[in-house]
Amino acid sequence: MERTFSTKHIGKDLLIGVLIAAISIPISMGYAMVAGLPAVYGLYGSFLPILIYGILTSSPRFVFGVDAAPAALMGALLASLGIEAGSEAAVRIAPMITILVAIWLLLLFLLSANRLLRFISQPVMGGFITGIGITIILMQIPKLFGGTAGSGEAPELIRHIITSAGEGFHVLSFLLGLGTVLLILLFRHFAPKIPMPAIIMVVGAVLSAVLHLEDHGVAMLPSVSSGLPAITVPDFNMLELDPRTILLSTFTIAVVILSETLLATSNFALKYDDKLNLRREVLAYSLGNAAAAFSGCCPVNGSISRSGIADQFGVRSQWMSVAAGISMMLILLFGTPLFSYLPVPILTGIVISALIGTFEFSLARKLRKVDRSEHRIFFAALIAVLLMGTIYGVIVGVLLSSITFIVRQSRPKIEILGVDPEEEGYHSLKRKGNYAPIHGVLLYRFSGALFFANITDFEEGLALAVTPETKVIVVDAAGIGSVDVTASERLLRLYHLYKEQDIRFYLAGHVSAVNAELRAFGAQELIDEGAVRSRISLALRDAGYEKPYPLDPPPKRSEKHAPHISEQSWANGEDAEDHHITYLKKQSKTLKSRDN
Repeated sequence: MERTFSTKHIGKDLLIGVLIAAISIPISMGYAMVAGLPAVYGLYGSFLPILIYGILTSSPRFVFGVDAAPAALMGALLASLGIEAGSEAAVRIAPMITILVAIWLLLLFLLSANRLLRFISQPVMGGFITGIGITIILMQIPKLFGGTAGSGEAPELIRHIITSAGEGFHVLSFLLGLGTVLLILLFRHFAPKIPMPAIIMVVGAVLSAVLHLEDHGVAMLPSVSSGLPAITVPDFNMLELDPRTILLSTFTIAVVILSETLLATSNFALKYDDKLNLRREVLAYSLGNAAAAFSGCCPVNGSISRSGIADQFGVRSQWMSVAAGISMMLILLFGTPLFSYLPVPILTGIVISALIGTFEFSLARKLRKVDRSEHRIFFAALIAVLLMGTIYGVIVGVLLSSITFIVRQSRPKIEILGVDPEEEGYHSLKRKGNYAPIHGVLLYRFSGALFFANITDFEEGLALAVTPETKVIVVDAAGIGSVDVTASERLLRLYHLYKEQDIRFYLAGHVSAVNAELRAFGAQELIDEGAVRSRISLALRDAGYEKPYPLDPPPKRSEKHAPHISEQSWANGEDAEDHHITYLKKQSKTLKSRDN
């Protein structure tokens, strides 16, 4: 709590909270209508829920409130129940739906469901966040040219955009909205400290008042009545409409809130090295939704777009959420008459520009250079969110991450090692340097747990590396943290196979827990006959090799290989030479500047 509510930047965070409340006006009102409720309920969901979340959360910079995914799911649920959007029945059933979501989230909290986040990798997280951002932008695009927000997944949203544009494209609205997006993106790049969203919103209100933009066909926010929300008691009699559908749908909404908000919150936390209590986050989601239920609102969620805006202005604590909740209370009491002066295209442009800032394509470019499989996972998660929705995007991403993990574990890195008489240790022969194999010895490194899925690769790699000159095999097992029954039996078989060929076989450098597993799985003979050693040097000594080792072929000493260059080779791999040249150029410039 101390870090979350640090007073070091309280003044700035309070101002950001006021801005977030202002930005929440069009966003929350629009999503309330997507959920099938009158627009004012979006404002109700941006008052108590954000206050409760702000007090409970361990995240110092995330925004909570009425948002796209839960609103769209609730709207779909009302449609399936035959309840007309904006009707009295919709207002009556909303608190029950939201309190059921809160109950499901409380159960997920009690079950420590936040642990599932461990199985979601950074590429999945990046693809997921980007997919959500693109989906919400597609929802909002029709509002730029005078249409209504869409719902559904990307194909439905694209069809809605085309249909809306065909039915009526308002040029002035589009220019206002597009200009807003371009201005904010331009200032974000060249002058990020200037609060352009707030400035543009004020300018839009002034233009509307002076030029009467509504008379020229530009849509304005609908007027709403003043006052705080009345306490609403959920009517569980509405459950009788279709218990199975309602319970299943509310569970789905709860899972979407959990996965989407945890992923997004964790993404921000990784960016700034914030320490999150993920279990406490789930409790905050539950109680925030309970507050929304008693306000009569739809389910609430973490907001990627508003969090992106808060991040742009350097938010540091949840004083921002407290200020946003209190500001919304004041807006409900005194500010609602001003809503009719806020142009919808300009406010939509503010939302879209914020969502563009949440994209993680820079991560995708990095993955493309480093790990193509992770790059594919990023786009698989993104496409799954676009085509199938939030929950399926998470499922696809987790499955792909799991498959990648299994494949990597089943095919660990294999290296043949050598030594340099002037350097300590045993190093890959692929490294640049004066490394050479020990004559008659195969030093074989296998980096990964040894189990049924990769023991064949272990055996085949070893068979390919053995030559007619090989008299000793030493497996560098420092990276082998465990062995299963299959691996233990096959290691024992390898020991006997090479013993028949007069080749001594050792397993060296592993943790003692591996020995316990070997004993438990029937490979005690390896330990009894000394084929298991704590260090590679002890295995070599047992086989009759003492320093200086006979090398085959001996390294060429004509090329002096400085220790720091060897270290560069280890650190930078194939790029070591380029890094070294860059380093020398920098040193040369430094020396020249000193001389001058």
